[in-house]
Amino acid sequence: MQSSPSQHGSGLRHVRPVWLLLATLILAACGQDTPVTTARFQAFSTSVDMSLVGVNRQQARQAAALIQEDFLFLQRDTHVWQPGPMGRLNQMLATSEPFVAPPSVMPLVRLSKIYEEQSDGLFNPAIGHLMDLWGFHAEAVRSRPPPPSPQIKRLVEAAPSLRQIDIDGLELRGHNPAIMLDFDALTKAYALDLAINHLRDLGIKSAMIQAGGEVRVIGDRAGQPWRITIRRPSGAGVLAIVPLRGDESLVTKADYDRNFVFKGEIYHAIIDPRTGSPARASRSVTVLHTDATTAAAAATALFIAGPTDWQRVATDLGISHALLVDADGAVHMNPTMAQRIELVDASAQVILAEEFGADEHPVVP
Repeated sequence: MQSSPSQHGSGLRHVRPVWLLLATLILAACGQDTPVTTARFQAFSTSVDMSLVGVNRQQARQAAALIQEDFLFLQRDTHVWQPGPMGRLNQMLATSEPFVAPPSVMPLVRLSKIYEEQSDGLFNPAIGHLMDLWGFHAEAVRSRPPPPSPQIKRLVEAAPSLRQIDIDGLELRGHNPAIMLDFDALTKAYALDLAINHLRDLGIKSAMIQAGGEVRVIGDRAGQPWRITIRRPSGAGVLAIVPLRGDESLVTKADYDRNFVFKGEIYHAIIDPRTGSPARASRSVTVLHTDATTAAAAATALFIAGPTDWQRVATDLGISHALLVDADGAVHMNPTMAQRIELVDASAQVILAEEFGADEHPVVP
């Protein structure tokens, strides 16, 4: 079992502290006053919002500090374009020599191999060189011309894949110098799953943690479901609301998340490994699942698959609740997902897909 990042506290001394805000609300639930304490901090270039139910302010402050450490540890260890563990890992993969990988990264390697296999290669974190070529290995993504086609073609033909990485205990060995691992599509979701595990260890039974379009919940919000919004494909306004309770996650991947505009065209960071360019058939994909890591990988793969192939890929990944907005703005969802959402945008064109999937997934370490 992989240890939580918070157990590696010595590695956090040099992490720059970030602003942490706590606030407490009192909600009426079952005739009693139930405190809901909220916290906010910055990680992975976004605001992380956490709500804890039924804990006092001191308990909430301690929990928030520990979760913040978890996020910052994982952010440091998985950062691709700054010096650190991921840079050294990618350098070693290019040598084709075996080496001991950072323990914090190994679960992401193992899970990504599974997700890549199940998605028929559509989810592929080995295409880091393509991400870099498009300018997405930068703190601030800037407008620029698309990369030259010959450079894109060369990286696509090199065909980097997690299948070309051997795992032997804690050792990794790469067999393609074109591999550059980039777990940006997974890291926030993985941090959410680790955080929920940590909150459970602290005895907290009801909580919500959200980082951008990725959410993980346990329990409920003082007797009521957690009501999570899905943004419209434009990024402005609400498309739908999804009530969550128990042990669930909701992840949305969209073309508005990380992108740049050049000569009126949007170029986003969800790269199709088959073409080396941003996938064009989808605007956004939302996946409802038990763990956020699986939901994030699936949402990425379904976005790339597009409306013509997303049902097959969802089935192969064991996804049973998903919604896809295509390039024309039409909303595709399977009946199981349709039963869970409250559609807010009355003007949305809805296309009900055939049922798919079974809610099976690898266990997140």
